[in-house]
Amino acid sequence: MNLQELLNSGQAINITIGLSDLETFAIDLIQKTKKELEDAVISDKTETYPSPKWVSEFLNVDTSTLWRWAKRNYLVPIEIGGKRRYKMSEVKAILNGGK
Repeated sequence: MNLQELLNSGQAINITIGLSDLETFAIDLIQKTKKELEDAVISDKTETYPSPKWVSEFLNVDTSTLWRWAKRNYLVPIEIGGKRRYKMSEVKAILNGGK
Protein backbone atom coordinates (compact mmCIF):
# COMPACT_ATOMS: atom_id res chain seq x y z
CA MET A 1 0.00 0.00 0.00
CA ASN A 2 1.42 3.42 -0.93
CA LEU A 3 0.99 6.74 0.91
CA GLN A 4 -1.78 7.96 -1.38
CA GLU A 5 -3.80 4.80 -0.72
CA LEU A 6 -3.32 5.28 3.02
CA LEU A 7 -4.54 8.88 2.76
CA ASN A 8 -7.56 7.84 0.72
CA SER A 9 -8.48 5.11 3.23
CA GLY A 10 -9.32 7.74 5.84
CA GLN A 11 -8.02 5.62 8.67
CA ALA A 12 -6.24 7.19 11.65
CA ILE A 13 -2.88 5.43 11.77
CA ASN A 14 0.71 6.11 12.75
CA ILE A 15 3.37 5.22 10.22
CA THR A 16 7.11 5.47 9.84
CA ILE A 17 8.11 6.77 6.42
CA GLY A 18 11.46 6.47 4.75
CA LEU A 19 12.85 9.54 3.03
CA SER A 20 12.70 7.90 -0.39
CA ASP A 21 9.00 7.09 0.13
CA LEU A 22 8.32 10.67 1.21
CA GLU A 23 10.18 12.00 -1.83
CA THR A 24 8.21 9.71 -4.16
CA PHE A 25 4.96 10.86 -2.57
CA ALA A 26 5.94 14.53 -2.95
CA ILE A 27 6.89 14.05 -6.60
CA ASP A 28 3.61 12.24 -7.34
CA LEU A 29 1.64 14.97 -5.57
CA ILE A 30 3.43 17.72 -7.51
CA GLN A 31 2.88 15.95 -10.84
CA LYS A 32 -0.81 15.43 -10.09
CA THR A 33 -1.27 19.07 -9.11
CA LYS A 34 0.65 20.25 -12.18
CA LYS A 35 -1.57 18.14 -14.46
CA GLU A 36 -4.75 19.51 -12.85
CA LEU A 37 -3.50 23.09 -13.24
CA GLU A 38 -2.51 22.52 -16.87
CA ASP A 39 -5.95 21.08 -17.61
CA ALA A 40 -7.62 24.06 -15.94
CA VAL A 41 -5.53 26.54 -17.92
CA ILE A 42 -6.21 24.75 -21.18
CA SER A 43 -9.96 24.62 -20.52
CA ASP A 44 -9.96 28.34 -19.64
CA LYS A 45 -8.19 29.16 -22.90
CA THR A 46 -10.67 27.17 -24.94
CA GLU A 47 -13.22 29.68 -26.20
CA THR A 48 -16.87 28.65 -26.21
CA TYR A 49 -19.83 30.46 -27.73
CA PRO A 50 -23.03 30.04 -25.69
CA SER A 51 -26.47 31.13 -26.86
CA PRO A 52 -28.24 34.29 -25.67
CA LYS A 53 -30.67 32.18 -23.63
CA TRP A 54 -27.84 30.40 -21.83
CA VAL A 55 -25.95 33.66 -21.19
CA SER A 56 -29.07 35.35 -19.80
CA GLU A 57 -29.63 32.43 -17.41
CA PHE A 58 -25.94 32.32 -16.48
CA LEU A 59 -25.78 36.05 -15.72
CA ASN A 60 -29.29 36.04 -14.24
CA VAL A 61 -30.50 38.82 -16.54
CA ASP A 62 -33.30 39.07 -19.07
CA THR A 63 -32.57 38.69 -22.77
CA SER A 64 -33.69 42.31 -23.20
CA THR A 65 -30.76 43.27 -20.95
CA LEU A 66 -28.42 41.45 -23.33
CA TRP A 67 -29.96 43.39 -26.22
CA ARG A 68 -29.44 46.68 -24.34
CA TRP A 69 -25.85 45.75 -23.49
CA ALA A 70 -25.21 45.03 -27.18
CA LYS A 71 -26.54 48.49 -28.11
CA ARG A 72 -24.15 50.06 -25.56
CA ASN A 73 -21.21 47.88 -26.72
CA TYR A 74 -20.97 46.36 -23.24
CA LEU A 75 -21.48 42.73 -24.31
CA VAL A 76 -21.72 42.39 -28.07
CA PRO A 77 -22.75 39.07 -29.60
CA ILE A 78 -21.17 37.61 -32.71
CA GLU A 79 -22.94 35.89 -35.59
CA ILE A 80 -22.08 32.24 -36.15
CA GLY A 81 -24.06 30.48 -38.85
CA GLY A 82 -26.77 33.15 -38.70
CA LYS A 83 -27.19 32.73 -34.95
CA ARG A 84 -26.21 35.11 -32.18
CA ARG A 85 -23.55 33.81 -29.83
CA TYR A 86 -21.45 35.34 -27.08
CA LYS A 87 -17.79 34.80 -26.36
CA MET A 88 -17.56 33.03 -23.02
CA SER A 89 -14.39 34.97 -22.21
CA GLU A 90 -16.38 38.23 -22.42
CA VAL A 91 -19.19 36.79 -20.29
CA LYS A 92 -16.62 35.77 -17.65
CA ALA A 93 -15.08 39.26 -17.82
CA ILE A 94 -18.44 40.73 -16.82
CA LEU A 95 -18.61 38.37 -13.87
CA ASN A 96 -15.12 39.45 -12.83
CA GLY A 97 -15.93 43.14 -12.59
CA GLY A 98 -17.03 44.20 -16.03
CA LYS A 99 -15.19 45.14 -19.16
